[in-house]
Amino acid sequence: MSPSKARQVVDLIRGRHVDEAKQVLAFTQRGATLPVRKVLESAIANAEHNRSLAADELFVARAWVDEGPTLRRFRPRAMGRATRINKRTCHISVVVARPEDAAEVERPTRKSSRRKSTAPAKKTTAKKTTTKKATSKKTTAKKTTAKKATAKKTTAKKTTAKKTTAKKTTSKKEEGEA
Repeated sequence: MSPSKARQVVDLIRGRHVDEAKQVLAFTQRGATLPVRKVLESAIANAEHNRSLAADELFVARAWVDEGPTLRRFRPRAMGRATRINKRTCHISVVVARPEDAAEVERPTRKSSRRKSTAPAKKTTAKKTTTKKATSKKTTAKKTTAKKATAKKTTAKKTTAKKTTAKKTTSKKEEGEA
C-alpha cells in the first residue's frame, strides 16, 4: 500500500501504551491496520524474547513509515494506448520501549550533507561577465540588421505597389476623357 495511507494509521498509535495501541488498531477501519498490527505484535514479541521485557510495561516509542520500491504496471486505454499505474509499497517500522528507556530510543537526527569549508569563498572574475555581455551584444546586432533588411524589403514592396496603382488610375482618366 502507499506510504501515505500507512502513515495515517501509524500516527494513531505513536506514543501510546501497547495495549491501547492494539485496541485502537482493532477499531480502526483502514486497510493499513492489519500490516501495522502485525508489525506492532512482532515488535512486542522481539522485546519479550530478545530483551526480556514485560509486554505490559511497553509503549510505542517510535513508529514511522518509509517509502518502498514502486511497482510499475500498465493499464490498457482507448485506441491502443496504455497508462502507467504505480503500485507503491512501504516499509513500516515500530519501536517499543519502557517509559524509563524512552530517552535512549529517540530517533537520531540527520546530519547535514553540506560541509562547512574553512577556506574563503572564491570571488568571481569580471572577465567572465564581460565576455558574456559582448556575445549578447553581437547576437542583438545580428538580429537588428536582419530586422532592418526585412523592413527595407517591405517598404520597397509598398512603393512598387503604389506606383502600379497610380498608373492604373491615370489610364482610366484618359479613357474617360476621350
